[in-house]
Amino acid sequence: MIRQLAFAVAVAFVGTAGAPVLAQPAAAAQPAAAQTPEQVVQAIAHELDTVVAGHKAELQQNREKLIDAINQVFRPHFDVDYAAILVLGQHARAATPEQRSAFAKAFYDSITHRYAEGLLKYTSGAVKVLPSAGDLNPKRTVVRTQVATDDGKTVSVDFAFRRTASGEWKAYDVVIEGISYITNYRNQVDAEVRKVGLDQLIKNLQTQGDQALKSMEQDSKAHGG
Repeated sequence: MIRQLAFAVAVAFVGTAGAPVLAQPAAAAQPAAAQTPEQVVQAIAHELDTVVAGHKAELQQNREKLIDAINQVFRPHFDVDYAAILVLGQHARAATPEQRSAFAKAFYDSITHRYAEGLLKYTSGAVKVLPSAGDLNPKRTVVRTQVATDDGKTVSVDFAFRRTASGEWKAYDVVIEGISYITNYRNQVDAEVRKVGLDQLIKNLQTQGDQALKSMEQDSKAHGG
């Protein structure tokens, strides 16, 4: 089983689309286009240390502040539109721009709200960014990290990055112990779109996101996904 802390860190990273963006983190004061993917992840780890680890009691009592904290740390560094297209897979081609945008917001907001509490287990220094091997690919790369769990073990969490048209490096996928969230949720979304249609899936996520995600995941497990 994936440890809850590593799961929450990863899902929070990919689960903040469509939410209001707070002030840019102090660690990201360097122009975004000048940051390498490793520097982006290091900035995120620093923000987790200060924004989450240092205010657990307050965040535990106020879920909206917890969501806001997640948005502040992760949201500026995620390629929302690209990730949504990958999750939709073959259905993205038939979807309108409005449907893709609505899906991205509803889906990732649902993920963030469902797993936000997992970050309350985060402790300072839990994320260790591993050194890269070789030269940086100019278009795509992976930043490898290890996340310390509350039982003293470590979990491999890799962040897939791509360079955007503006020159910024943004993440679009997170891989935990070899499991890609894009691939995992793409399979579930594909099954759900075939079952109820894209518009209904978007509506379900907008109105009852937590339960809709839980149902999708249970269906996937029941069918061996």
